[in-house]
Amino acid sequence: MQKIADTLSKTKNIEETLTESYEQALKNQTFYDLVTVLPLSKKELIKYTSTLEECATEYEHCKNCKNLLECRNSITGYAYLPSVTENHLNFEYQACKYQKQLQKTKSYQKNMELFEIGEELKNASMKEIDTKDSSRYPTIKWIQNFIKNYKKNPHQKGLYLHGNFGAGKSYLIVAMFSELARQNIKSAIIFWPEFLKDLKASFGHDFKEKYEIVKTAPLLLIDDIGAEATTEWGRDEIFCPLIQYRMDEKLPTFFTSNLDLKLLEEHFSLSKHGINELKAKRIISRIIQLTDQIEMISTNRRK
Repeated sequence: MQKIADTLSKTKNIEETLTESYEQALKNQTFYDLVTVLPLSKKELIKYTSTLEECATEYEHCKNCKNLLECRNSITGYAYLPSVTENHLNFEYQACKYQKQLQKTKSYQKNMELFEIGEELKNASMKEIDTKDSSRYPTIKWIQNFIKNYKKNPHQKGLYLHGNFGAGKSYLIVAMFSELARQNIKSAIIFWPEFLKDLKASFGHDFKEKYEIVKTAPLLLIDDIGAEATTEWGRDEIFCPLIQYRMDEKLPTFFTSNLDLKLLEEHFSLSKHGINELKAKRIISRIIQLTDQIEMISTNRRK
């Protein structure tokens, strides 16, 4: 009997301690505001006092936060908050107003398939394009015309944009794709040297799926063509069928390169098995049919 009495006494002490903790927590205005709107009994809420206090702390941070950079919560842009479903208390991370706005602003990116692309390019925007450099004017004008006419004619020629390292070639085209993505137009952007490596490593996994996405994308940017090591597999089995399909289907295709077409032809003619000028000429012929060509020599923006 004594053991039963001791057990009951301990249980009572635990309940009293939990109640005291809850009552103490209620003195915090944020905690009070958070729990009083929950449609559960005090007896039920007391069980979760410590977790509710954690929620109140994150909620308090949110009340005084001015932007995502100031976020003090455990996960930036989210608060750990309670909710009630069928009389059951749940806890989950909920996006704050700044995070929701960011998600809304970047929702267009779901229309862009990105392969091995840097963070700066992911956020490229037409509004952020530098228009002070006159060497960029022909490219910017071409891009503006493409955007203007795309819906009337989705089978326009793409662009082969070549020039010096760091001139901002990739940024301009990705910015154009971003603008079109806001109009719900889908595209794919691939950094060619790394994409080839990734594609080769994906044999037996998702090789076909990746290749099909790139091959059939309404808009495609092949970034930094000519920077890869030429292999017969990459040239003859991947690149040639890719551009042949896009030429046949009249799908706008874009290229950036540090090489003009003459140097690109030399690049494609060489492999470890020797020189094949005929295949290289065929590739260049297809690129010419697919694109307009612009040379852009500008300030190196990566210094």
